[in-house]
Amino acid sequence: MEHALGLEARALVAAARELLEELAEEGFEAPAAAAREPAERARAAPGPESQAAPPAPAELPFAPVGAPGPGVARPSLEQVREVLGDCTRCRLHQGRTHIVFGDGDPHAALMFVGEGPGENEDRKGLPFVGRAGELLTQMIEKGLGIPRREVYICNIVKCRPPGNRTPLADEVAACRPFLDGQIDAVNPRVIVALGKPAASLLLGRDIAITRVRGTWQAYRGIPVMPTFHPAFVLRQYTAENRRLVWEDLKAALARTRP
Repeated sequence: MEHALGLEARALVAAARELLEELAEEGFEAPAAAAREPAERARAAPGPESQAAPPAPAELPFAPVGAPGPGVARPSLEQVREVLGDCTRCRLHQGRTHIVFGDGDPHAALMFVGEGPGENEDRKGLPFVGRAGELLTQMIEKGLGIPRREVYICNIVKCRPPGNRTPLADEVAACRPFLDGQIDAVNPRVIVALGKPAASLLLGRDIAITRVRGTWQAYRGIPVMPTFHPAFVLRQYTAENRRLVWEDLKAALARTRP
């Protein structure tokens, strides 16, 4: 019995070490209060009976998952935003200033999907307008040579997570129908997934971004290029990281062209 418990303990330690290595790959630094976060999150999170459930598909006038099928019209961004409304479907609404829906060309060939709004985005109601947003804009306009307004940019969640933490699974699930609605409305030729949370959602599995970035994937038949989030590039501002992202974006832009 003691031997079995010892093996289980070693397996848990190994799993924890692998998780820490993946977080290090992403450039995350643990805050001083990290040790208290799980307990605080458990106390703050509502129980199963009180958690807001994702909206039922019947509520949406568009297909929430999968490309519009026969008899189902492709939605407009205005329709998706109207159904989202003054959303209270998950706990994130409690601390937001503005819903950050999306920004850009409603018929863009190139779509960028990030993780969630930060402080500046929450204050202004627009995605990627802080330091990471400035870098993304430079990547698009100076790097790719196209105006930012000609792409479409959004996040997997539309409200700022407290302290800019990674969105929780139920929060992502609550916003998922609206991300799918945006993708259906824009109908891009290529999606660029910025960072681990966005790439994991679109690829349908937990991934390490350093292992999949630069490799073509797909989401519902749309080519997906996973790459580093601009915030990661700012934290790890090396010539190599800049080169890798530049190569990913060039490949994404090239694939949008006939």
